Amino acid sequence: MAAVSNVLKRGFATTSVKNVIKNVTVIGGGLMGSGIAQVAAQAGQTVTLVDLNADILKKSETSIQNSISRVAKKIHKDDATASQKFVTETFSRIKFNADPLQNLAEADLVVEAIVENIDIKHKLFKSLDDAAPQKTIFASNTSSLSIGQIASVTKRKDRFAGLHFFNPVAIMKLLEVIRIPETSEETYQAVMAWGKSVGKTCITCKDTPGFVVNRLLVPYLAESIKLYERGDASAQDIDTAMKLGAGYPMGPLELADYTGLDTCLFILDGWNKKYPGNPLFESPQILRKLVKEGKLGRKTGEGFYNYKK
Repeated sequence: MAAVSNVLKRGFATTSVKNVIKNVTVIGGGLMGSGIAQVAAQAGQTVTLVDLNADILKKSETSIQNSISRVAKKIHKDDATASQKFVTETFSRIKFNADPLQNLAEADLVVEAIVENIDIKHKLFKSLDDAAPQKTIFASNTSSLSIGQIASVTKRKDRFAGLHFFNPVAIMKLLEVIRIPETSEETYQAVMAWGKSVGKTCITCKDTPGFVVNRLLVPYLAESIKLYERGDASAQDIDTAMKLGAGYPMGPLELADYTGLDTCLFILDGWNKKYPGNPLFESPQILRKLVKEGKLGRKTGEGFYNYKK
């Protein structure tokens, strides 16, 4: 009976947290932050998207509206009235704000999606921790930094988790939920339920470098770049090999260009600093050279490939 009782308690606990997260604050108006705000609004939640840069916030507003319109057309196809209703209602749930502390009292969940800089993240979370009510759960969308290290400046490590989305957020189905040792069961269940509510398939990972996807993906990209650097095969042949031989939708050098070579280097350097001596985390010289030259991939028009043509 005790075992049955515990199962029932866990079931009721899971049920009770499903509706906890109704108001979401997303901090960071870039591609990731905008995408997170969009999927939350599409799920019927009230969202505040925050960015200190007014220009970025304006671009976010436009990109979200365009993205919602594309989703509406897929859902409602030839029904223009239903499509427009979907766009209007979804977009009306999103507020745009330049002050991260405004409307914070209403937030059930705060998701941080700002620059990958631990000092800047610490400064943000310290101010949020002082201002947010006790009920508010904090989460970081970091792809390379330690969730425990980010949470260390707060007094709510039991209400802190990692929520790692993938770009583009509106399309990619995966959400990595990172649980640090201090994360409470209630918080974990709440963020898992929330992730499912915004249409994601959620997996759980400990606070390990890169979590699951990037821990496997970044060393794979680095080894592919080293293969090219040694002259063992051309960029085109490496990418073709992995697409046709391994069934990958995109080759590793194409993917590195798409991700941003500066992002790849930043992650490798960060991991190499924290775990020196691990050859998987050593950055190729050609990657460092391209970044120094400002050839960062698709976003600058050139990386391993030339996109200006």
